[in-house]
Amino acid sequence: MNVLPVFGFGVLLTTAYLIGSVPFGLVIGKMFFGVDVRLHGSGNVGTTNVFRVLGKRAGVAVLACDMLKGYVPAALAAALFHPWWAIFIAAAPVVGHIYSIFLKGRGGKGIATGAAVVLALVPLVFLIVVTVWIVLLLTTRYVSVASLAAASLVPVLAYVFDEPTPYKIAGVLVAIVVWWAHRSNIRRLLRGEENRVKTLWSSRRDSATGGQEEA
Repeated sequence: MNVLPVFGFGVLLTTAYLIGSVPFGLVIGKMFFGVDVRLHGSGNVGTTNVFRVLGKRAGVAVLACDMLKGYVPAALAAALFHPWWAIFIAAAPVVGHIYSIFLKGRGGKGIATGAAVVLALVPLVFLIVVTVWIVLLLTTRYVSVASLAAASLVPVLAYVFDEPTPYKIAGVLVAIVVWWAHRSNIRRLLRGEENRVKTLWSSRRDSATGGQEEA
């Protein structure tokens, strides 16, 4: 790889991280609702807390933005670079979402952004994983359980469908990161203290809730 592609890789990698770092839950909450979602619900800037605190319209908007910031860099990386290089760019927005430079290293759990990366790189795996996530959410009503199971399924399916080796490795690393990001949820699950969601699609705002479950 000569100097120009290396420079382009560096630029796209940095840009992907910065885009991933944008906390759309916080931005949309403040700009359109005058609410800092960090002060309500679980205090998380992710999609689940936005649904809970601000309702359906805000939740859908944040979900779309969080997915786009993962999908676009990953799709560009897959089109422009070898898979061994592409996986770093694809991972950058997920890392940015979880460890946002704009939130002093804090952020969401990276599920929506990570799912969009999977969609960009391995669409069939995405469809299966999303189906499993929905089924588990509806049956258990634990966002964290659905998210952990879905993340664990990504590397398994990558091997089943014999995806490129870099994608297999990336799937394993993503699963590890998601489990690490959900460590507080896991502790609450083990203690029987994790809150179940009533519905993600309620239009009712619930800024007073003390729920701690996030994805």
